[in-house]
Amino acid sequence: MEWTRGPTIGRGSSAAVSIATTASGDLFAVKSTDLSSSTLLQREERLVSQLCSPYVVKCFGSEITWEENKHVYNLFLEYVAGGALSDQIGKQGGSLDEGVIRFYAREMLLGLRYLHLMGLVHCDIKGQNILIGSDGLKIADFGCAKWGESGGSAFSGTPAYMAPEVARGEEQSFPADIWALGCTIIEMATGSNPWPEMKDPASALYRIAFSGDVPKFPSWFSDNAKDLLAKCLTREPRERWTADELLQHPFFSSAEANCVEFNRKSPTSVMDQGFWDTLEVLTCSSRNKTEIASPSDSPAGRIRALIGDPSPSNVNSTGWTEEEDWLTVRGNEIEECSEVGEQSEDPNQDLEELIDDEFTAISRFDEEEIQTSILVENSLLECVNGDSESVEDFSVFKLITCEKCVNGNISSSRSTFPTTFYSLLWFLGNIIDCR
Repeated sequence: MEWTRGPTIGRGSSAAVSIATTASGDLFAVKSTDLSSSTLLQREERLVSQLCSPYVVKCFGSEITWEENKHVYNLFLEYVAGGALSDQIGKQGGSLDEGVIRFYAREMLLGLRYLHLMGLVHCDIKGQNILIGSDGLKIADFGCAKWGESGGSAFSGTPAYMAPEVARGEEQSFPADIWALGCTIIEMATGSNPWPEMKDPASALYRIAFSGDVPKFPSWFSDNAKDLLAKCLTREPRERWTADELLQHPFFSSAEANCVEFNRKSPTSVMDQGFWDTLEVLTCSSRNKTEIASPSDSPAGRIRALIGDPSPSNVNSTGWTEEEDWLTVRGNEIEECSEVGEQSEDPNQDLEELIDDEFTAISRFDEEEIQTSILVENSLLECVNGDSESVEDFSVFKLITCEKCVNGNISSSRSTFPTTFYSLLWFLGNIIDCR
């Protein structure tokens, strides 16, 4: 398969995540790392490839490529346009309305119920690993996941979200995911981890394990919301409610439980990339309506939305460089890669005391290409509308662009647009030549 690697959108302890596109322009996410250190990523693929649920991010397989004089292992995953739940919390000022929290908590519980029925423990539920799709939430990042019956005292995940029994190194099973869900509900309400006063991970782990404390509940929560948290954050794992039991809790019986709607479709091409920030959340009450962004109808506005900044005044303030431009990658079959063929019998191998790092967002574009793109789209739209003068102008523009490419001012090898966009240019160019 020929595909194009786009800008890096996240980095973790074991891999980097980039946006990618196929030759036909379809978007997906690719999680990549050196083949020599890809054991955990290969293990994640073996787990996720067995899952099929609207509440879990999809896996499309993997591929080994040769890049920068080394073999790279690439895991292909579903591209979820809304980004991480933790980012959404930040955009809303660090706190979500209880009605929105109710909807999100229910979506996470539906996902956890599916995973637990499959016998899988996620082991790292938190806002950063929950993605916002076009029709709800999706659980992502299974780098720490394990089968529930595997046993063992190895622990993994993020310290602030660990259950007491995990922090003590006793066990990490389905109740640990429920504890982490309770911590994530607090994150949605406060914008911070459930132990904000604990800055040192070692001290936090000790307190979680042995103090007998539980995270502080938000004071403004309703009684039902506080009771739900109490059922999630019971220190004794056998007394914690299951996902099935929590879905029957009175907190979710409200008429507002299913009233959050998403009015954006998942993007299917690079030109839709701006939908990362165009998600609109609607609740039953107009008081709770939250509008994050609204796409522009103008070509220039859509190009600015593509780079994630709807404000014209901010186009030149991004500080982007050419380092993260789109790179075409052609997959090669590598027959003698023993690293891929050797799969551990133990599904939890190499997870001893694995602590997950947070992702950080990176996105860059070249300013000259952005301005060129705006001019190109305006010209294309006018051509399609039948403006003869625009057609003539576009012919001149096409010639100028080609001259710039020849002179090295714009390199086609680092274009920021997918193959489908160039196919459109080629098609219109031939029409213009025929005229």
